[in-house]
Amino acid sequence: MELVYKEESYQIIGKCMEVHKELGHGFAEIVYKDALELLFGLDKIYFEREKEYLVYFRGVLLRHKFYADFVVFDKIILELKCLSMLTEEHTAQTINYLKVSGNKLGLLVNFGRGRLEYKRLVL
Repeated sequence: MELVYKEESYQIIGKCMEVHKELGHGFAEIVYKDALELLFGLDKIYFEREKEYLVYFRGVLLRHKFYADFVVFDKIILELKCLSMLTEEHTAQTINYLKVSGNKLGLLVNFGRGRLEYKRLVL
């Protein structure tokens, strides 16, 4: 079975590994976002940070919006965490971002441990 956006996701995870290797774990999430933004820019990887998504229910726009940490290559949701452990709630959050965005692939990445942890989520 072929992985969805295989090459693009390898590039993204590779950049996350670079950041984790240099910074380690223990910083606030915002530090890892800033470092990734810098690397994406240097390597000319197209991304949007804190991309806003509207949510509709029965055709009515709801008040609250979703903000994906990054949308990379205009098609991959990248959600960052800095926690001791990922939970089902974090997975569900990323899946919800996929639903409202219409994207197929979400990468949930945790910088909060001694080793980088990530999940590929496909809709």
